Amino acid sequence: MRVLGIDPGLTRCGVGVVEGMPGRPCKLVAYYVVYSEPDDDIALRLLHLDKSLGELVAEHQPESVAVERVFSQHNARTVMGTAQASGVAILSGARAGLPVETYTPSEVKAAITGSGTAGKAQMTAMVTRLLQLDAPPKPADAADALAIAICHIWRGGTRARIQAAAVAAATKVAAQRAAAQKLKGGTRR
Repeated sequence: MRVLGIDPGLTRCGVGVVEGMPGRPCKLVAYYVVYSEPDDDIALRLLHLDKSLGELVAEHQPESVAVERVFSQHNARTVMGTAQASGVAILSGARAGLPVETYTPSEVKAAITGSGTAGKAQMTAMVTRLLQLDAPPKPADAADALAIAICHIWRGGTRARIQAAAVAAATKVAAQRAAAQKLKGGTRR
């Protein structure tokens, strides 16, 4: 499975592309950081992010997109920009017809390090180790995006199978109920 992971940000948006399967080592495909100037008009910044992410999706042909979910921060201006970038990131996957999954920072940290409270340095070290890289990916936004992609491969595949099984079970139950109702209704006079 090839996953494009996105660490949304308006000034720096990390993007990581990873291949792998649940329970197996992952392989680095590429990583990037999409930059925009804080002084530029917000509409132009979001348009630049949209265009850049669209190009990366087209270039790398992922099977799914994983985005870090925006969480509450103390600075409302920062969280607003991150939320806007997150929306663009989710849209880039949806526009390509890909499944998009979001993960909280603690879910990503737990998947990568085993602790939902791991620090940036520990996360970067684990991403470097898991992908068998010679040097840590820089800046940290790129390492975070790779961690999100790895998290999705390891957890998202399981999530998707659980959802598919739930849908199949619900469909089967509905079909059984319909058949029972038909029998019950067909024997009345």
